[in-house]
Amino acid sequence: MSVSAVLLDVDGVLHISGRPISGAAQAVERLREAGHRIRFLTNNTTQSRVDLATVIRGFGIELEDGELQTTPVAAARVLKGRRVLALTMPAIRDDLEGVELVGELYCLHKNPWWQTSRGALLDAGAFVVGLEYATGAQATVLGKPSASYFEAALEALDADPEHAWMVGDDVDADIGGAGALGMHTILVRTGKFRDDAGAWSAQPQAVVDSIADVPDLVERAGA
Repeated sequence: MSVSAVLLDVDGVLHISGRPISGAAQAVERLREAGHRIRFLTNNTTQSRVDLATVIRGFGIELEDGELQTTPVAAARVLKGRRVLALTMPAIRDDLEGVELVGELYCLHKNPWWQTSRGALLDAGAFVVGLEYATGAQATVLGKPSASYFEAALEALDADPEHAWMVGDDVDADIGGAGALGMHTILVRTGKFRDDAGAWSAQPQAVVDSIADVPDLVERAGA
């Protein structure tokens, strides 16, 4: 099997609350040296792509701003020309280029919780459900695990799903979304990982301790 693209989740895979995961920078470097095309994916909705890319480089990980796909950037691709009411952090408004900000109900993601150094904290999903209840409308999810989000990442790398790996810590958003498109999936035991496989909504092809184990696994797979 020849795998040419590796999609890496950011929160919980590369860092937790700004603390780098051990071996993350070296793993990314090894994947690049092996010739894999890399794209960094995140459902982060509090920082612009430029600011978040700067943070990641601070972990010793080399990347260009354009290699980072944030949910607002992916949303702008889907919503270009539409009228949308953006209930977002001011920092990400510039990433919604081409979207007229009034109108329909979309959400950048619907994650119920996220992992921090202080433990699990409530995420935007709970508030989205409240808006759905109040408006009687069903929000369209534009970030992970939506197909459009992963398709945008694959398109940017000119890669087919069967020739790509998704590395993530979230069974629903990362593994489920990527697996539904036919991508190969790796779940890391960092970040949001919970050791309750019987309750998982999707099954990864592999489970590893951290991103540090990913280059060897991909190499053994014949990539």
